[in-house]
Amino acid sequence: MRNTLGRGVRSFLLAGLFALTASCFAQDYPTKPIRLLIPAPPGGGTDILARVMADHLVKQLGQPIIFDHKGGASGMIAVENMLQAPADGYTLLMVYSGIVTVNQSLYKNIKYDPLKDLVGIANFAEVPNLLIVHPSFKVESVKDLLAQAKAKPDGITYGSSGNGVSNHLAMELFKQTAGISMVHIPYKGGSQAMVGLMGGQVQLMFNNTPEVLPQLNSGRLKVLAIALPERSPLMPDIPTVAETGLPDFSISLWYGLIGPKGMPQPIVEKLNAAVRTSLADSEVIAKLAKLGSQPIIQTTQQFAEVIKNDSAKWAEVIKAGNIKPD
Repeated sequence: MRNTLGRGVRSFLLAGLFALTASCFAQDYPTKPIRLLIPAPPGGGTDILARVMADHLVKQLGQPIIFDHKGGASGMIAVENMLQAPADGYTLLMVYSGIVTVNQSLYKNIKYDPLKDLVGIANFAEVPNLLIVHPSFKVESVKDLLAQAKAKPDGITYGSSGNGVSNHLAMELFKQTAGISMVHIPYKGGSQAMVGLMGGQVQLMFNNTPEVLPQLNSGRLKVLAIALPERSPLMPDIPTVAETGLPDFSISLWYGLIGPKGMPQPIVEKLNAAVRTSLADSEVIAKLAKLGSQPIIQTTQQFAEVIKNDSAKWAEVIKAGNIKPD
């Protein structure tokens, strides 16, 4: 009994000592530059949003943030690169949502489990998806679209940036939720898909706000709805999909800061607090709005729930649609 009690006391003391050490380490963190992996080439949306975040984190953390671009393989190269580094908070990753919520259901050769191997530090920005159509397509609302699709199964074509990408999955979820059938035309990239839509080769598609706004403003395309749960404060005149014909439908493309499992929790919380403070800055809010994005302020626990729930949702969509990557 005495030995068992002694082991229990020692374990308790060691746990307390570890927690105290981690907490002290977090108070000093960071003491050197932080490496931020970007799963895309320089100049793209992920890179631009990461710089908005990093510029303000540097002011709070007092250390440089060095960008390291590791594009390719739908973000998996960047994740694997991060997982090879020590879990000490000095190698982090900026992700778009699909890297941690879609890849595990879409790719057979994935070498990591997002729910087991990664930790969500802080969500950062949400980029709304818009349901857009070519002006020649005579529908004025989601209700009109659903009526046409049900009257003529497979009589409507929609474009995407490729099989399994976010705007393809968005339309698959739309189809499955509505119980309709449309013909998918995948393109090799977002710019090609937009050209196809503007040329009338396809009739509609989902796409994120920054890529769509110039064409909407010029009248080359028209918007039916936004795919958020509520109207966006950036575009309050655009109705949601849910309010115009398909209740409970919502999707978004979000960007967040990720680390490897095993990071000291006090460091995770310190980084989360720094991101949340940045998102309260009017300059950051204005920069995000200019990019068609809006801030997401969440605790680490809330972010973990988002990753878990989105992973389950997209797994169902991919399985039901028998979706295979290009």
